[in-house]
Amino acid sequence: MIKMTDRKMKRTRRHLRVRRKISGTSERPRLCVYRSNSNLYVQVIDDEAKKTLVSCSTLDKDIKTKHANKEAAKEVGTMIAKKALEKNIKTVVFDRGGYIYHGVIKELAEAAREGGLQF
Repeated sequence: MIKMTDRKMKRTRRHLRVRRKISGTSERPRLCVYRSNSNLYVQVIDDEAKKTLVSCSTLDKDIKTKHANKEAAKEVGTMIAKKALEKNIKTVVFDRGGYIYHGVIKELAEAAREGGLQF
């Protein structure tokens, strides 16, 4: 009998593998992405101090697109870059959260780069 693959478990394993290698510091915090079926969440985290420095999602009032699609990813990416630059955060480590760097995640990363973040 062939077992069905559990997509959530595979993503969790990829995320844990990535998290073993990268960590956010006060000089270079971690830009963490979580994508659900309906929304997109992004945080800039200092792992040494265990603090969330900046956060943004499609649930914010400033974001017009309220879905987890490419247009919303562009809006969230530019908004997180703007908020991070206000707090003097210029360079970050990108944590794609175990998701494949394609589609929504790629659009978010490119929008954050165009907004002024370096990673």
